[in-house]
Amino acid sequence: MKSRVGSQGSLEEGKDTVNKVVINQYKPLSLRLLQFLLLFLGLAIVFSFVSMYMVRYSVVQNVIPMVQSRFQPCFQQLSLERWIRPPSNLLHSMNDSQLFWRASIVPQIKQYPFNRTRKIAFMFLTRGPLPLAPLWERFFKGNEKLYSIYVHSLPSYNPDFPHSSIFLDRQIPSQVAEWGRMSMCDAERRLLANALLDISNEYFVLLSEACIPLHNFKAVYHYISKSRYSFMGAVDEPGPYGRGRYNPNMTPEVNITDWRKGSQWFEVNRKLAVDIVKDEKYHPKFEQFCRPACYVDEHYFPTMLTIESPGLLANRSLTWVDWSRGGAHPATFGKADINDQFFKRISDSPTCVYNNQPTSLCFLFARKFAPSALGPLLQHSTKYLGF
Repeated sequence: MKSRVGSQGSLEEGKDTVNKVVINQYKPLSLRLLQFLLLFLGLAIVFSFVSMYMVRYSVVQNVIPMVQSRFQPCFQQLSLERWIRPPSNLLHSMNDSQLFWRASIVPQIKQYPFNRTRKIAFMFLTRGPLPLAPLWERFFKGNEKLYSIYVHSLPSYNPDFPHSSIFLDRQIPSQVAEWGRMSMCDAERRLLANALLDISNEYFVLLSEACIPLHNFKAVYHYISKSRYSFMGAVDEPGPYGRGRYNPNMTPEVNITDWRKGSQWFEVNRKLAVDIVKDEKYHPKFEQFCRPACYVDEHYFPTMLTIESPGLLANRSLTWVDWSRGGAHPATFGKADINDQFFKRISDSPTCVYNNQPTSLCFLFARKFAPSALGPLLQHSTKYLGF
């Protein structure tokens, strides 16, 4: 009995020992597992904070430039310099309606709150190349702050001026212009509108690829800038080539007593340039009712400005043209014509009126000159043209 009890007691003791060993084995394992879980949780929390910080930093870094890009133009628009700085590139995506609207914006305060050097915008209406460009470059040399250049050519023409040329990158977005059609006047309005985008341009001269200057730049600038009038012919011609082209359907905007005729080649000041560009009253009438044998480029601007601003017109052109040979187009002059007698004939033209006083200096430009005239013109420019 005793031995049995003793045997049972030792078994119980062995069992307790085994249980203690097992429990002691599991305690370190559970503790290590708990430590591992706590360490993992801690790392997860740290990683979450780091991730949130990185995301927030990235968002801020991306948002700040966006905010700056959104607000920066607003600050730039408040700068006067932004408004008065001329376009750095003449090419743009505006259509004519947008361009004319933009160009017709006029400050209501006449006094400029900054120093403004008044420039002449020389606007060349051409088919393609400018064969007399070297002569014009000699004319412009040394007067860079007093002029701007704009060229309207056929859209298909790809200019190839050398990098040193003052005509490089002076092409404006152009469209086809047909002689005697409203598209010709639209091209002239397009030139005026692009030139008006430069607030420094005060005078606007329309020229062709066949025009030359008859005097040096200083004489031309002084003559134009000191004139109280703009130079556009506006003649009330009673014959078949004047009033005979009038269409009664143009009333009430245009009456026959308002009908005028003048040269296509003009010089106007900024006020008249804006009047031409912003016109929506007379343009539809001329487009519909002045078609060959009514040549709109001879009647639209002279008639419109006679109605709107008759007191600002000198009623003559600054461009000399020879119509003595008759026909639909004036005479063209080449190499053989460049001599003393030719330029004497121009200078001996009848006297005209300048600022209400008679003068013998009536013309600043002349046309039409063939490319062959370039050589002798360059050779004798000092003698004949004064530069």
